[in-house]
Amino acid sequence: MTTATEPLFDSAFLRKLDRLTLLTRRALLGDMQGERRSPRRGTSVEFADFRPYTPGDDIRQIDWNLYARMEKFFLKLFVAEEELTIHLLVDNSRSMDWGDPNKLDYARRMAGAFGYIALSSLDRVTVSAFGAGEQRGPTQLPSVRGKRGAFPLFQFLQHMPVSASGNLVAACQRYAQTARIPGPLLLCSDLMDEGWRDALQALSARPFEITLMHILAPQELEPQLDGDFRLLDSETGAPIEITADDDLLRRYQANLAAWRSEVEGYCNARGIIYFAADSSVSVEEFVLAQMRQRGVLR
Repeated sequence: MTTATEPLFDSAFLRKLDRLTLLTRRALLGDMQGERRSPRRGTSVEFADFRPYTPGDDIRQIDWNLYARMEKFFLKLFVAEEELTIHLLVDNSRSMDWGDPNKLDYARRMAGAFGYIALSSLDRVTVSAFGAGEQRGPTQLPSVRGKRGAFPLFQFLQHMPVSASGNLVAACQRYAQTARIPGPLLLCSDLMDEGWRDALQALSARPFEITLMHILAPQELEPQLDGDFRLLDSETGAPIEITADDDLLRRYQANLAAWRSEVEGYCNARGIIYFAADSSVSVEEFVLAQMRQRGVLR
């Protein structure tokens, strides 16, 4: 796992992230003036439309050239440029703290890259750790904005604790109920929770633009096992005894493929962008290639 003294990224990768922009699929209302188009009308330099003057309007916005032709007062309307709030949700339950490369470490770096790109565009970024139960350290980063927000963002992710237990459904329901301004949302999780459908449904109930990073370790994707084993659930401690042979591994692979296909189909039906992430694939390759190919970044 990434330690508190190990940086998330090197300077060369950060320079590459500086050249990327987060794409949104629809107009979203922001909170403060920023660098993105908003469905609101504002006072930027890009003309949008006219509307008739009504008493109390700012007379400085009257188009006098149009008045000379129409002999009626009209106001110029401009495209407002506003910031978005980018929501980064990281599953820090015990099942994520596993694998080589470690899944939670991968989620930290993926959220860090996504957040840094947003901060470079002067958007606002907030981060929440989703694990439940007793844990040491903060579970939420208050929103930050601009390049100066990169340091607290990276610090929070580096010090994010591993939770003793997790409830993905409760965490997503709570977040959907309390998030003030919906916007683009990145969820990084292995979805090792039977209630993953309810969790995604809770987030879909708000107008978030959801991207799901379904992170699994190579040992989960291609287990190298042979013989008798006693496995322990990483969160509940419940044991299960197996005999790993070719037949069992084939059935495991079939069930894994069916599960990932089910999750992807569920996401597609709800407008959620789904990524199947292998933690052995570098974050740099994933961000610069796959996320750009899918139109999440440009």
